[in-house]
Amino acid sequence: MPALRTKRTYLYGPVPSRRLGFSLGVDLLPLKTCSMDCVYCQLGAEAATTVRRRSFVPIDDVLKQIEEVLRSGRRVDAITFSGSGEPTLHAGIGRLIRNIKRRTSVPVIVLTNSSMLSRPAVRRDLAAADIVVPSLDAVTENIFKKVNRPHASLTAAEIVDGLAAFRRGYRGQIWLEVLFVRGVNDGRPHLRALKKAISRIRPDRVQLNTVVRPPAEKSAQPLGPEDLERVKAFLGGTVEIIADFRKSDQAPAEKNIADQVWEFVRRRPETADGIARSLGTTVVEVRRACRELEERGEIRPAVHDGRTYYESVSPDSKPKA
Repeated sequence: MPALRTKRTYLYGPVPSRRLGFSLGVDLLPLKTCSMDCVYCQLGAEAATTVRRRSFVPIDDVLKQIEEVLRSGRRVDAITFSGSGEPTLHAGIGRLIRNIKRRTSVPVIVLTNSSMLSRPAVRRDLAAADIVVPSLDAVTENIFKKVNRPHASLTAAEIVDGLAAFRRGYRGQIWLEVLFVRGVNDGRPHLRALKKAISRIRPDRVQLNTVVRPPAEKSAQPLGPEDLERVKAFLGGTVEIIADFRKSDQAPAEKNIADQVWEFVRRRPETADGIARSLGTTVVEVRRACRELEERGEIRPAVHDGRTYYESVSPDSKPKA
């Protein structure tokens, strides 16, 4: 039987991010609380989606945990809102961002699927962030439904409108991410429509990504390096392919390694090497912890693209829409 875990932590990492360095993840939601059910989602498949904003977790508790990590001496290059779903669904995210900014100079980043940016209140909430990384995987309705499987109230056109409106009022950096699924959103007609939308949104960067962790649907396959280079050349401008993470000078974690590993993989699948870099420990220690957690039935290995990832067996439950 899995061990009973009662203490809720709202942070994970710092994790090695290919874009942000050592990123302290802030997770404001129950697992898989999202406005979309993307075919490539690393959190698994779940049909229920929601666009209802709520105060899922207490803001003061989250802020206290962030302060504890910042005082610990661990390397933190960015504080990043991401994790178990769409962070802008938390009604208090704006207040939390502003409180963090008053306490530290560490950049605050928000990863969002862009679904809520059509709402002026959400755009105001994100105004204090240093960088917003919104996703735009599809700009036509049929591909939007195939790739992102959105809540019934959402449309691709509304998302593009919301991104354009956010750009007009936001003074920070916008790094627009496009994740490609082979044979779904990488065709030339869709790329032409995507290029037109990007020119309207005017992001500071466009970052191309593909399926790199075990996806919700096995049919969601990645693009190869040559295909991504082809897309980059077609889109032109400030387009980049997200590079592999190279940094390795993290301070060691102080808590029990098995607990740290479990907190990590319950939010995102990762390889033993990636976990070790994040926790500032050795691959041998991580594999030992993974064996312990496997024996307790808390995590399991999953092979994707020839690499072994570890994922949670018993994720948190999520509220209904």
